[in-house]
Amino acid sequence: MGQALVTTTGIMEHVRRLEDEHPPIRLDSVDRTVVNPRVVRERFAPVIDYLARVELEVDRNVLELLTLLPGVSEVDRYFYQDVWQPQEVAHGVILDRLQVDLGLPPAEVFLGIPMRMKLLGALAHLPAVQEISRFLYYLTGAATERQAVVAYSRFTTQLDQLGETAISRTVIGPIKRQEPGHYAFYQMSATQMIQDEVLAPWQLFVARVLRDKAFALVGTNYVTEYQAQLGGVLVGLELDGELARYAKDIGRLEAKLLWANRKGMEFPPYFLKALRQSVDLYREKGFARPAA
Repeated sequence: MGQALVTTTGIMEHVRRLEDEHPPIRLDSVDRTVVNPRVVRERFAPVIDYLARVELEVDRNVLELLTLLPGVSEVDRYFYQDVWQPQEVAHGVILDRLQVDLGLPPAEVFLGIPMRMKLLGALAHLPAVQEISRFLYYLTGAATERQAVVAYSRFTTQLDQLGETAISRTVIGPIKRQEPGHYAFYQMSATQMIQDEVLAPWQLFVARVLRDKAFALVGTNYVTEYQAQLGGVLVGLELDGELARYAKDIGRLEAKLLWANRKGMEFPPYFLKALRQSVDLYREKGFARPAA
């Protein structure tokens, strides 16, 4: 039996369900009680800081989106404006408050738009270029949300092991439950573009080149210090010993949709390369914030 076709109506219904079933988490609904602040701070300071910053960077992410997709569709706008952005901001506020509770400085949000995105945005008025950008936006979103699901899942497990059940169950757990719906939106949207043959072979070729030459993991923003920070998260969550498995988890969809011409590819190699670079940079430089 063939796989059901993805439709714009189906994607819109999915976004409506996300809005109805997953309202932004209220700060006053969580219990930030920490049994042993010193242990949590020493073990997870880089993890909490990184996650808080990335979640709070959604306003910049929206600016990037508008730069790359000036002709954004109704369903895309509904998703990022009415569902995704309010949810992610709430996540960031809660995580940032948690790290301040632990005696850590608040997150410093990166507000710049990388030059390579500006250059691509300068061509966004061309429909063919905008289609490529839209497809890459979906793939980036899918990989990002898979990273979030794995990170939050590992974080809850480790907090439970330490007996920090309040923040595990009322802070990290609720955040984790909202991320799969975001992934499903990006997965459905990217799949629809391939299913409907929106992209010509040359556009897929250009997308592969851009992805291969300019791939960056979430929150790294092409900045060395941020790459090292991600390495700190991977080490802190004990993912540094299973990077290939992690790369497969977050890169599987991209291999299927963008690299379908490469039979047997489990994940694009640039995923593992970027993960290894982040871990190496962290071990070399530590978890440092970029100079202002």
